[in-house]
Amino acid sequence: MKRQPLLTLLRHYLPIDATERQMWQDTLVFVETQPHCFERWLLPGHITGSAWIIDPTRQCALLMHHRKLDRWFQPGGHADGATDVRQVAFKEATEETGLAAIQPIGTTIFDIDVHLIPARPEMPAHLHYDIRFLFEANASVPLLGNHESKALRWIQLEEIENYNNSDSILRMVNKVLKMRDLQ
Repeated sequence: MKRQPLLTLLRHYLPIDATERQMWQDTLVFVETQPHCFERWLLPGHITGSAWIIDPTRQCALLMHHRKLDRWFQPGGHADGATDVRQVAFKEATEETGLAAIQPIGTTIFDIDVHLIPARPEMPAHLHYDIRFLFEANASVPLLGNHESKALRWIQLEEIENYNNSDSILRMVNKVLKMRDLQ
């Protein structure tokens, strides 16, 4: 497997706090030691790619109400063997939202998270080593969604905690708020 591009991105990433630093280190070791890290069948975990999509004004982010997990999250999914994780995040975002005009903001990793996916009848509990990239899209374009979500919604950054108050989601909100403050 071609892990080098992801390893390069990981080695240049700067976590913002101790929690993210630990997840970054865990992910780096995982990718370095697991030749099949991009494969869904690899247990106890595998690489996934997500898209944190914001509007051009940096006021809103796009979340989907995930059908299987019954919670609000950013679009994303399994690499399924693909080694370009930014492209995985883009592909998942376009499939899950119906948005064709999603633009990347930079080429670096935006966030890293390692989280446990609960067991289901067809799959034991396992970890997702989630590599997240920042994208931008026009919030006035209709959202189509697909079978993976119950709903899609542009949500004001300050209101996202009412939909998902996990540290993982709020960390990304805070990163965008800091970006917005620097403009």
